[in-house]
Amino acid sequence: MIGTASASATMPARALTGAERMQRVLFTTIGRVRPSLLNRVVPPVVNSDGDIMAPEIAVLMKASASAPDFSDGSVADARASMDTDCVVFADDAPTMTVDDVVLPSGIHASLYRPAERSPGLVVFVHGGGFVLGSREGYDAPVRLIADRAGVAVLSLEYRLAPDAPFPAAIDDTLEAWRFAVAHAEEWGVDPARMALLGDSAGGNLCAVASNELRAAQVRPRLQVLMYPVVDAEGEYPSREEFATNPALSAKQIAWLGGHYVPDASAMTDPRVSPIHLDDLTGAPATLITVAGFDPLRDEALAYAGRLIDAGVPTRVMRESGLVHGYLSMTRISPTARAAVDRVADAIASALA
Repeated sequence: MIGTASASATMPARALTGAERMQRVLFTTIGRVRPSLLNRVVPPVVNSDGDIMAPEIAVLMKASASAPDFSDGSVADARASMDTDCVVFADDAPTMTVDDVVLPSGIHASLYRPAERSPGLVVFVHGGGFVLGSREGYDAPVRLIADRAGVAVLSLEYRLAPDAPFPAAIDDTLEAWRFAVAHAEEWGVDPARMALLGDSAGGNLCAVASNELRAAQVRPRLQVLMYPVVDAEGEYPSREEFATNPALSAKQIAWLGGHYVPDASAMTDPRVSPIHLDDLTGAPATLITVAGFDPLRDEALAYAGRLIDAGVPTRVMRESGLVHGYLSMTRISPTARAAVDRVADAIASALA
């Protein structure tokens, strides 16, 4: 069942408040200032690997450090906070046809179809720690990727914890993939040219789904895991080094994980922590992106190593100057925009 939804809109529906407009203008301006000038505002930030944080990101992190922590409030307040950030920082994105799609279970997805596109399709699964995030909030990043890669994108509104804890989100991701396969011909899509793409928690869901689909008749041609969480209980140097990073802190990771997996004994279940799967043989070709200042960096690199050892064609993009969540920072950060463009180009190449 498909119903047309806001085919020409390029921004989320909610109008900005005056304060939000000012914030948006401020950070958009910061993103256009020469790095040498920004370094006078916030001295260069360097991690233990010698990576230097992009100056515009360093300014944003300094400003965010004093902001309220969403994990101190209610789930509803945290969702509202993320949705507001998505509205404020939404990038200018191209116009294209967007249809509302209803899956058999009743959950919704948005089907993006740029005017010029190949027969490829990406099933996109948003981030937000399995608790936050929405199709609307990720509207601009999805449009940017669909337009630059020249592919259709099915953006999933999967069920969120704590109302729908593990394994609801993975069940929804698998349903979306199978629905897309079933409707590929109707949408002008070649089932052999389909990929999974997710960031953060969405990257986790894509990794788990890819592993579950290894024996399927139609499997992903590519999985793109952007700064994914792949080990809910692992101890990694990056988790310690960036435990207080404003983009994603250890406290927030624990808060989100507790809502998604209330049974702590399930944290090592491979459908929660795909790195614990004994054998990754047969996983699709993989692109993993990591940010230099992300607590999840090292587990993503470890997962890439596991895939390589299993004989899976695997590429890693190290975005040394960025932080967790940079997919939604493209308006304010030229560095983030360039990183997202690289992902879109890799998708275009893989599905061409």
